[in-house]
Amino acid sequence: MSTTVRSALLATTGLAIAVAAATGCAQKSGADGDGAIKVAASDTACEVSKKDFPAGKATIEVENKGAKVTELYVLFPDGRIVAERENIGPGTKATITAEIKAGDYEFACKPGMKGDGIRTKVKATGKGGEKRSPELDAAVAAYRAYAQEQADETLPKAQAFADAVKAGDVEAAKKAYAPSRLGWERTEPVAESFGDIDPKVDVREDGLEAGQDPAKDWKGWHRLEKSLFQDGKITDQDKKLADTLMADLTDWQKKVGQAEITPTSMANGAKELLDEVATGKVTGEEERYSHTDLVDFKGNLEGAQKAYELLKPTAEKNDPALVKQLDTQFSALGVLLDRYRADKNGYDFTSYDKVGDAERKELSDGVNSLAEPLSKLVAAVAK
Repeated sequence: MSTTVRSALLATTGLAIAVAAATGCAQKSGADGDGAIKVAASDTACEVSKKDFPAGKATIEVENKGAKVTELYVLFPDGRIVAERENIGPGTKATITAEIKAGDYEFACKPGMKGDGIRTKVKATGKGGEKRSPELDAAVAAYRAYAQEQADETLPKAQAFADAVKAGDVEAAKKAYAPSRLGWERTEPVAESFGDIDPKVDVREDGLEAGQDPAKDWKGWHRLEKSLFQDGKITDQDKKLADTLMADLTDWQKKVGQAEITPTSMANGAKELLDEVATGKVTGEEERYSHTDLVDFKGNLEGAQKAYELLKPTAEKNDPALVKQLDTQFSALGVLLDRYRADKNGYDFTSYDKVGDAERKELSDGVNSLAEPLSKLVAAVAK
């Protein structure tokens, strides 16, 4: 995943946040007359209408008045990512619905989706926050266990991949590559909440920041993917990068338990995983050398469905029509993806370079058909 494709599913201590793609998910806050904190983003400015607002549920409305595609980040002062909305085109708007506890933060607009961004300091004051039902507490606990399980199961698979790289065994490393990524793909937004782990392990070459040298600064899975699948050889540097990858993944595995998970962050994360499919997997950009995009696709879909299933009892009470639609679309997309699966229960999928344009469009349409109702899950859970 590129460093510019970020939206936090989880936040670190002291903050629970959710980003809603659909309008109609806005929650009332003390900002401005209509209840929204308005951000006017341009190529040279990041103007925030309310720099001091009540803690609790807040709605952030972003308008891109510049000529470049931009992003909005909500950040802790030390730069950790709280939440973001990416790919806000010139002349378009986006809405972020967030539950923010008292504290200091920064809004950062990133014209061109590169660099540190144009930053504005803001403060949330007061107590804020709401109690949730035992049903939702159970969903959060189950998802926390799932995220930890995925991280725990990733390490031995990643170690098998790293060992093959260090042994100079190209074919064994190729075989171990995609399986080593599944747990990460299922719960990727968890890692994004920690800020620095995702760029270390999952950045593509075109996701490097300006001034970074691919020969020195590009690390992680995709750097090794290029060596294996395009270059067909393993260098001494690659062997060192395999150890670096394991160190970074171990860091992720240890931090998973520290992440604060909320029902709204789970719902938003499910949508973000579908966005991952739309922006990276269906386009073939994510796994451009190995063409294992459909394995990642399956992992993203499984992760999104897990979060949805845990939240489903609450969503069904609040919006039964939405749940019916989501059940139908999850099932339809699963059936469509399984056409490219070599066996019913495994993860051996058709190489994506063998999937034609018409089939890719069909997959894209399937993703979009699910993403639209999934964007409404936040509202159904937060009612």
